[in-house]
Amino acid sequence: MGAGAKTKGRSAAAAHQSLMNESTLPCACTIAGSDSGGGAGIQADLKTFSALGVWGCSVVTAVTAQNTRGVRGVWTLPPAAVASQIGAVVDDFAVGAFKTGMLAEAGIIRTVAGALPEDAVLVVDPVMIATSGARLLAEDAVDALTADLLPRAALVTPNIPEAEVLSGLAGIDSAEGMIDAGRRILRHGPGAVLVKGGHLSGGEAVDVLVTHDGVSRLSGERHPGSVHGSGCCLAAAITAFLVRGEDLSDACRHAKAFAALAITHAAIAPSGASMVNPGAVRWD
Repeated sequence: MGAGAKTKGRSAAAAHQSLMNESTLPCACTIAGSDSGGGAGIQADLKTFSALGVWGCSVVTAVTAQNTRGVRGVWTLPPAAVASQIGAVVDDFAVGAFKTGMLAEAGIIRTVAGALPEDAVLVVDPVMIATSGARLLAEDAVDALTADLLPRAALVTPNIPEAEVLSGLAGIDSAEGMIDAGRRILRHGPGAVLVKGGHLSGGEAVDVLVTHDGVSRLSGERHPGSVHGSGCCLAAAITAFLVRGEDLSDACRHAKAFAALAITHAAIAPSGASMVNPGAVRWD
């Protein structure tokens, strides 16, 4: 290689390094389980981050053997492995926000709560039961979730069954019931609660954002049938919009619109089941 080529190479490298030094890579981190079918969990989170122009880091809490037909097996990682992954991420990346999904058991929940940076912006998707009915959070882990992790959360995003567990209310069947549940969940210490109304009937899908300052209703078109990974996509999109600098209200509103598009463009598995498809969404 001639001297000119070497000089040109060094100049290009220097320019690239200068550009990296002048800009901060927008970065989010998902702490969740792996879905071998690619429709939910860490896979759905990373696809969502990428679609929204955010670099995605990941911390695996559990490995699942699953597809759109069901969950065949779950293997949780040791808490020390989870803590080590979080440490590796925060040592090298300026993570703008973290999102948790499947945490599986109390030991992992306490480990995550202790390993996150003190100033971490945290979105908690309290994944408890898979669409197929398989339990993804041990029953004895709910107390750890409410005592150790929810107080650290900027936002918690339960669906109605999860909101019933976290609030102690049963039979939530209206927006008013969702609001009541959200207020009760606030007592556990999070900054806000987004109760998702997808399990209710009606032509509109209404979510309620409950904060210490008031309540906002987010309405959208209800899509028929179940779409695998839609809850993961919504929470990951909220996380990405927070990283992009939006306030919580706008992040929730834009994430709902994004998730609706990802559902509209759902991928159809050979089984006929629908999977959320954030990679098909174009968002400016």
